[in-house]
Amino acid sequence: MSAKYIKEAEKQIPVVGEYDVLVAGGGPAGFSAAVIAARQGVSVCLIEQCAGVGGVATSGLMSHWTGGTKGGFYEEILDRSGEKMRQTIHPDKLHGVMLEMLLEAGVEIRLYTFAVAPIMEGDKITGIITESKSGRQALLAKVVIDATGDGDIAARAGAEFQLGRESDSAMQPMTLMFKVGGVDTDRAIFPPSFETRINVPTGEIQELARQILPHPAGHVLLYRTSLPGVVTCNMTNVINVDGTKAEDLTAAQIVCRQQIPLIVKFLREHAPGYENCYLLNAGAQIGVRETRHFVGLSTITEEDIETARVFPDWVVTKAHFNFDIHNIKGPGLDEHGAQHNFKQPKGYTIPYGCLVPVKIDGLLLAGRIISGTHKAHSNFRVMPICANIGQAAGTAAALAVKSDVLPRNVPVADIQKQLKLQGVDL
Repeated sequence: MSAKYIKEAEKQIPVVGEYDVLVAGGGPAGFSAAVIAARQGVSVCLIEQCAGVGGVATSGLMSHWTGGTKGGFYEEILDRSGEKMRQTIHPDKLHGVMLEMLLEAGVEIRLYTFAVAPIMEGDKITGIITESKSGRQALLAKVVIDATGDGDIAARAGAEFQLGRESDSAMQPMTLMFKVGGVDTDRAIFPPSFETRINVPTGEIQELARQILPHPAGHVLLYRTSLPGVVTCNMTNVINVDGTKAEDLTAAQIVCRQQIPLIVKFLREHAPGYENCYLLNAGAQIGVRETRHFVGLSTITEEDIETARVFPDWVVTKAHFNFDIHNIKGPGLDEHGAQHNFKQPKGYTIPYGCLVPVKIDGLLLAGRIISGTHKAHSNFRVMPICANIGQAAGTAAALAVKSDVLPRNVPVADIQKQLKLQGVDL
């Protein structure tokens, strides 16, 4: 069947704002980029398609800030929003704190707004076209930061990227986080990783999940919250989906929603302490782990992480996690992943070149879309590291504006100097 097309009439799109820095995406990376850039005294607008900022950390009901990252803007987020268990996330509290920090910094916030297309002058991006209830509008900027998670603006601007892993473009599964109430947390089990094996009266919990839950679900990851009797579940799983396609996101949401009652039933029957648990709420936003990896002036690899490489042009320091590659074929850990078996205890650095696309000017990348291999991405994709990548992007963007140079031409020594003033150092 041949494709059908409708020709859209030419439109005059109103320019409703002009800024120094425009940030697309309000997750941990975009939020951090916006706050840090605004603190440098430049005008900043943050565009977010959801009803609030924070991305998977808030709308996605993420359980905690993952890994052993130290320093950077991430620490300030914890200081402002942290619970008694410092890395545990109270999503609604975090959302409020993030809005407060954006407003304190003077960031203009546009929620319920989709960033749909770049405004280009040759190979230079000069703004973003948005769609919202207010209609189709244009926002102009001297520097644009793509922190959309999937690099929607960068891709449409023509920035080169690899979708998924290098060998076959396959991507990590998606998960819809949810919370259960009614848990006896004094007796409850809390397996924190795929490699955690716990014997319960009916068998070993991970093996039971693989036998009983519908494929591709079949692992047990349960996390404490700051609320009595409430536990966060990272147990839904959907494979063979592409987070850059709305139809795949829809299908993934449906699959995960269908898995939730079966998971709750499983927990009641097999997990000590969960006998009376019930579904409390599920994320408004599904967790997409992997889509586009953009080609930057530098590319970070798994070897760089394994050796804790210190790049001379570092802009992120003390990043630490493991190779958290979820099984692309089903539940559990991919054969190339490593959690307990990740042996590198030191923090690694990320170079500025990973944030700068090879071809497109006026654009910086922030978050999990920076230039890195599939395996390296499984490490730096987590929220603490993404927040600090956003800090670097916001710092560089402000310096580019103040010096009236392209982001690729900002001296890295100047970025490092500013980052050191913000408490970032080797």
